[in-house]
Amino acid sequence: MLDVKPRITWDPNPPRAGEAPSKRVEIQDLTAWYGEKLAIQGVSLSIEPNRVTAIIGPSGCGKSTLIRCVNRMHEVVPGARVSGRVLLEGEDIYAPGVDPAAVRRRIGMVFQKANPFPTMSIFENVAAGVRLNGLAGRRELPAIVEKSLRQAALWEEVRDKLNQPGTALSGGQQQRLCIARALAVEPEVLLMDEPASALDPAATLRIEELMQELKRSYTIVVVTHNMQQAARVSDFTAFMLAGEDRVGRLVEFGETNRLFTNPQDKRTEDYITGRFG
Repeated sequence: MLDVKPRITWDPNPPRAGEAPSKRVEIQDLTAWYGEKLAIQGVSLSIEPNRVTAIIGPSGCGKSTLIRCVNRMHEVVPGARVSGRVLLEGEDIYAPGVDPAAVRRRIGMVFQKANPFPTMSIFENVAAGVRLNGLAGRRELPAIVEKSLRQAALWEEVRDKLNQPGTALSGGQQQRLCIARALAVEPEVLLMDEPASALDPAATLRIEELMQELKRSYTIVVVTHNMQQAARVSDFTAFMLAGEDRVGRLVEFGETNRLFTNPQDKRTEDYITGRFG
């Protein structure tokens, strides 16, 4: 297919002067494939700035695929492709000439399983993205690492062992280390793909509290299979469902309190009341 859209210049560093950027993400008629397999179809929703948006739905409905499309991680899978648009502050991240690496710096991601770099210390884990992107010199790194660890509510627990391997931390601490690593490059949006699914209740609570703190500075999107968690932490909720064709579609989206107490679609009501899923 010939793409004749005009090329645009994507600024990897969002504007800071004057009015602060909105950090709003607009998803417009997004459809994604893995090779010939259609995974999600026609998804449109607005992710509000400085809020937590939860994406819920049964396994296999396309929740993770959707957020991977939001920062162009989807396309790292061979044969994967998308149509539609994803706008960050009004700019299409899929427009010709846009560098996917620049997109991923502005829209960070934390995965389901904590994945600290095994050969790196706690300090180097946090500093890795900053070094890779050339965002700071050696003298600035200690302050950036401390700030990021503080934002991830981990500094007090690791301040005296920054040279120890990141893999030596507990599961919950490793996940917060990965959050600190994502924050170190100063993204505008943070995507979290079931960040607490492998954690015990105490560590899960820390992650949930952290999301509430982080939304003051970041736009948060969290995929969760735990509806109670979605109700606790999110301001908005999107419910996705795959039909008999196994293609994920958006069923309903709105403010969390309204969606959980007065869903507009019978399928949403059936899911949140446990009738299926």
